Amino acid sequence: MSKFDQRAQILMKTLVETYISSGQPVGSKTLLQNSQLSVSAATVRNVMQDLESMGLLTAPYTSAGRIPTSQGVRLFVDQLLTVSDVEEIYLQQLQKHLGKVSETGEMLSSVSNMLSQVTQMAGLIRVPRRDVTRVKQVEFVPLSQNKVLVVLVLSDGEVQNRVIQLDTPVSRSELQQASNYVNHHFAGKELDTVRRELLQELKDDRAKMDQMMASMMEVAEKGFTGGEDDEVQITGKSQLLNWVNSGDISDLQSVFNAFSEKTQMLTLLDKCLNAEGVQLFIGEESGYDVLSQCSVVGAPYSIDGEAVGVLAVVGPTRMAYDKVIPMVDITAKLISAALNNDDETSY
Repeated sequence: MSKFDQRAQILMKTLVETYISSGQPVGSKTLLQNSQLSVSAATVRNVMQDLESMGLLTAPYTSAGRIPTSQGVRLFVDQLLTVSDVEEIYLQQLQKHLGKVSETGEMLSSVSNMLSQVTQMAGLIRVPRRDVTRVKQVEFVPLSQNKVLVVLVLSDGEVQNRVIQLDTPVSRSELQQASNYVNHHFAGKELDTVRRELLQELKDDRAKMDQMMASMMEVAEKGFTGGEDDEVQITGKSQLLNWVNSGDISDLQSVFNAFSEKTQMLTLLDKCLNAEGVQLFIGEESGYDVLSQCSVVGAPYSIDGEAVGVLAVVGPTRMAYDKVIPMVDITAKLISAALNNDDETSY
């Protein structure tokens, strides 16, 4: 008889669900009662030992109960999970959030924060990739002799406002000419390309430029390189404090440090960006020790059929995968619909 026959599957599924619900190691008596199988407690103990030998369960400390390993949770999600329907009230609230915010960055942050609150986990947003974000229009508005407001309109509808400090005063007419120059030469180009080409022109031709042209190029170059938005936005970090109190995450400071440094988060989210549908990293699967007690559930969102960013949540490995996975999935799909100005999205 296979060690992972139907009976073992039922017991494994019941054990993981019981552990996720209670947070406590599951003993054979509890497992027998919850599974409603017509077998003896001794049989259940034998099956648990087999599952432990397969690396799917482990006994914490000297407890007689068992908890699933990361490998066990992975098997549960891939083979045994029954996904729940997303509650209608969440869909209604989500549609409301998507409909009332027109600016892309604000909308993404609002939705991520909402998902964080509902799931009681930290929310992550990988903002639209700069290599697919194109410049639509730019305006330079004088604030004082040396301060300029840069209004940058992007192809995805996002409007970025930033204030730059210039080395020398620039007149209103020079700012207008700088706006005209950039809009004429760079409209429709990718944002990263504009930054790179402006910087290159400034380096190559500074000696040949007259004073006015040099001032214009300084405005343009600083307007595209100063004050870049973070590629990863994190909301609801405080939600993870609840999981520390319950013992599911013991080293929250290291997790917060990873959030602050963001490189690790960006790498994980980019893995989601390059895949289809919901991606799940359980414990050690992330490749980062600081996330060994956490799971990351992420899904890409798209513009014109091309994935441009990722929505994700980070929580303990003891999360309600049956609810979290479909919520992340539908939220990413509705973000895509909003960014593409679709009137209706099926769900």
